[in-house]
Amino acid sequence: MAMLDVLQETIDYMETHLCEPLTIGEIAKQANVSPFHFQRLFAVLTDMSVGDYLRKRRLTLAAQELVRSDLKIIDLAYKYQYETPEAFTKSFR
Repeated sequence: MAMLDVLQETIDYMETHLCEPLTIGEIAKQANVSPFHFQRLFAVLTDMSVGDYLRKRRLTLAAQELVRSDLKIIDLAYKYQYETPEAFTKSFR
């Protein structure tokens, strides 16, 4: 399988599990490579780190949900894996 196909499948896995705590080990396991190799590959192909990708995607989904729902900020913060509501709020700045 081509590396781009593997990367896409791994991104699909991350998208499916955005509201769960993810480790680089779990993500790399989906690609059948070491965490170190996956992080390097991901950064080369996407021009961002795995952590940055997850943060940006979670923040985007949280912002959309914040506009569309009546959920409290604290509930959204915990749903999208932020440790505190303050960290969640700071991410928007």
